[in-house]
Amino acid sequence: MDRLLQFFLRRFIRRGTLTVTTASGFRFTCGDGTGQPVALRFTTRAAERHLLLDPEMAFGEIYADGLLIVEQGSIAEVLAVVLDQPDMAPRWARLQWWLRYLIRHVHQFNPRRRAKSNVERHYDLDGRLYSLFLDADKQYSCAYYESLDASLDDAQLAKKRHIAAKLLIERNHRVLDIGSGWGGLALYLADVTGANVTGITLSQEQFDVSKARASENNRKTAPTFLLEDYRDIPGRFDRIASVGMFEHVGVDHYDTFFKRCAELLDENGVMVLHSIGRSEGPGITNPWIAKYIFPGGYIPALSEVLPSIERAGLLVCDIEILRLHYAETLKAWRERFLARREEAAALYDERFVRMWEFYLASSEMSFRKQAMMNFQIQMTLRQGIVPMTRDYIAHQEAKLRGLERGSQPRLQIAGE
Repeated sequence: MDRLLQFFLRRFIRRGTLTVTTASGFRFTCGDGTGQPVALRFTTRAAERHLLLDPEMAFGEIYADGLLIVEQGSIAEVLAVVLDQPDMAPRWARLQWWLRYLIRHVHQFNPRRRAKSNVERHYDLDGRLYSLFLDADKQYSCAYYESLDASLDDAQLAKKRHIAAKLLIERNHRVLDIGSGWGGLALYLADVTGANVTGITLSQEQFDVSKARASENNRKTAPTFLLEDYRDIPGRFDRIASVGMFEHVGVDHYDTFFKRCAELLDENGVMVLHSIGRSEGPGITNPWIAKYIFPGGYIPALSEVLPSIERAGLLVCDIEILRLHYAETLKAWRERFLARREEAAALYDERFVRMWEFYLASSEMSFRKQAMMNFQIQMTLRQGIVPMTRDYIAHQEAKLRGLERGSQPRLQIAGE
């Protein structure tokens, strides 16, 4: 087993410096000797076999179970090495990838009941958990870093401002926020622009918090929040925003999603979709992520998204790619989470803490080392709705900054 593990890891780890100690005490080093050295130790033979047989599933599982110990560096630094490698996966791992690709439609089939169940498994965790690491407004999606030294709260505010600028919202516009989370974007749009905002979510926890925030006495304009599926929402809207929700739609439902958005959008309307994306072609959801973190979730390639937009009759006006913004967001979340890991362990247990540390670290490094990004797609139903050049975005952001100063006396913490 020791020699087999050594052969496999030395074949895979070509860059960086990774030292491995097996359960029997056998020690070897992989890589080219560059970078910050990191070291791992297996505690059982079973963990070693699991990694060899199914590396994509096993890595997160044996770390969360305490069967893989990081002896030098952190799990984030280990993942930085692992995810920076050329494609040298063994044949059986490539076969597993293809098998998972062939059945991905089964895992991403999201009718209403299953979609709600998938959302509940991630977003209806104890609300105190998310307060440990998110910003004060509880934005659980990629922030927009106007500078690398920006705080997480400033970057999340900049994200909301950036999206609002692209939406070109005016007072009393009817705005729909699909996947409204804990209400932060909907509240921002209502408070700052004076729009009539409706936010929809499938999470009971998020719905309850959003309703409580909307009922605060100091709100100038209160959004309406509904516990509804996007397929069932009635009416027409001047503006539609969807941030961090599209990853849960499922590839077989893209046509349904965009056709429904086209039906909901006024003929002079504007829609902005903000989603994680992959810069390479279609793929699969990492099996560990699918099992433990985001059941039913999938990160789409633009080549999978744009045909559905075209079939829905929507016109793409602008596409912006945010490359390392989510890496910085995830780094901030990971550091804040680990700074309060004892509180997280008190809510759940140490295995849960290791599982979420692995989730945040692996997600961050997939943006730093691999082909993940975020995209924002702006759409209309007809030409001439948005200005010809992108200069208006900066002008709108400047206008929104001025409105922000008078919109609220203070930032209310989500769930406070």
